[in-house]
Amino acid sequence: MENTISEYTKVMNVCREIFKKKNEDYGTSWRILRPSSLTDQIFIKAQRIRTIQETGENKVGESPNDAFMAIVNYCIMAIIQLKEKRDFNASLSSDEAISKYDACAKEAFDLMKKKNHDYGEAWVDMRVSSITDLILTKILRIKQIEDNKGKTIASEGSEGNYFDMLNYAVFALILSK
Repeated sequence: MENTISEYTKVMNVCREIFKKKNEDYGTSWRILRPSSLTDQIFIKAQRIRTIQETGENKVGESPNDAFMAIVNYCIMAIIQLKEKRDFNASLSSDEAISKYDACAKEAFDLMKKKNHDYGEAWVDMRVSSITDLILTKILRIKQIEDNKGKTIASEGSEGNYFDMLNYAVFALILSK
């Protein structure tokens, strides 16, 4: 578990740095996106990873690892959008955006430690392709929840699925090293 914590932290630091740099380039323009649009962005990235895994061809140049890092950051953006007041046009300062990013990342890290304990680090023996499929499954679940206007009967909501996808993407990045 100690190695997992160290590797997880390294991956999240890289993702945070990318988020920070893009925030400097674009500001918080992503705040206009509805969670459903972010779900679709995650779907695009995950589907691209799966296509590359199945065909062995990468014609765009962005690596699957770049796409997994984008999934991490899109998940955090979606979680922020779900938690924030529904004024999607409201921008955040750079410091506010990073603070909210860090809060979500900490929540994801704490969840990972709990689940990792209970599941006995089963992810270590998984294939990256299986993790990709799990991310795609979670996306389809979120889309169904969104189509149901956020209502669930017996399952966790969208936020829990975003946290799971974020952690799966981090695990895929660790396994890809």
